[in-house]
Amino acid sequence: MSRGDLTDAEWAVLESLLPVSNNRCGRWRDHRQVINGIIHRLGTGLQWRELPERFGPWKTVHKRHLRWSADGTWERLLHHLQAVADAVSAIDWDINVDSTSIRAHQHAAGAPRKPPPGLPAGAKGAARRSSRARAHAPQPPGGGGAPGEALGRSRGGLTTKVHLASDGQCRPLAFLVTPGQRADCTQFIPIMDKIRVPRAGSGRPRRLPDSVSADRAYSNSKIRTYLRRRGISHAIPEKRDTIAARKRRGSRGGRPPGFDTERYAARNTVERAVNKLKQFRAVATRYDKRAYVFLGTVTAAAILIWLRS
Repeated sequence: MSRGDLTDAEWAVLESLLPVSNNRCGRWRDHRQVINGIIHRLGTGLQWRELPERFGPWKTVHKRHLRWSADGTWERLLHHLQAVADAVSAIDWDINVDSTSIRAHQHAAGAPRKPPPGLPAGAKGAARRSSRARAHAPQPPGGGGAPGEALGRSRGGLTTKVHLASDGQCRPLAFLVTPGQRADCTQFIPIMDKIRVPRAGSGRPRRLPDSVSADRAYSNSKIRTYLRRRGISHAIPEKRDTIAARKRRGSRGGRPPGFDTERYAARNTVERAVNKLKQFRAVATRYDKRAYVFLGTVTAAAILIWLRS
């Protein structure tokens, strides 16, 4: 076993959750060998074709990563790890929300405009037989030029922004990718709606945290109303211009929202979660052309964080 490869304990957690070949198209190459190749590329950021021979054919590793990014396999693995942690009360539900900008390499541009694959692996035959399955097949993000592939323009060039919510132990609970110029506040509700930790037994997945903390970029009435209606306490400081406008209105300006300074001090956990993600060079710099593939890359990095936390 080389540095960064899955340990026996980590492999034991993932082995039973991975797809099984139907033997109609030949045997699949060993999943553990392929995942180790994906981990090696995550940590080094090298080109797929430069993978060492010990991981097998680079095309096999590359195609497996693309397939699992498109059909939701990476996401299912992440949800399983979160469910196991929640079953033993190992998730701190005082969550924090923030975003980080990712510099996109010039090779990340130029993706085809055709939509990404919308059917999970192994379900194509069923979808052909059922129009309902075809209508409800998952569609990964992407298509439609640079904005559709979560590539935005800035002074530094192409950028992608990763919006994430982390638990109190610096582990990503949910995340999504957008073009780099997208405002943080516009993605708060979508990222909160993506929080979904399945129950180990029966019951609906847990979606609501105990509390939320975020910086001033998320300070607006829409977000505060969203949290208030769901009974979620929050620590979000007011913007200076909002405070000035409220004071100008006097008694008509209303009371200032409550703010827990001690709770806000714990917001650093999301910054540390970002640092953990950016330890993987394939996340710190985006090389993937398609948005759904880069989202799969971030998800694979998050899986390793949960496995090794």
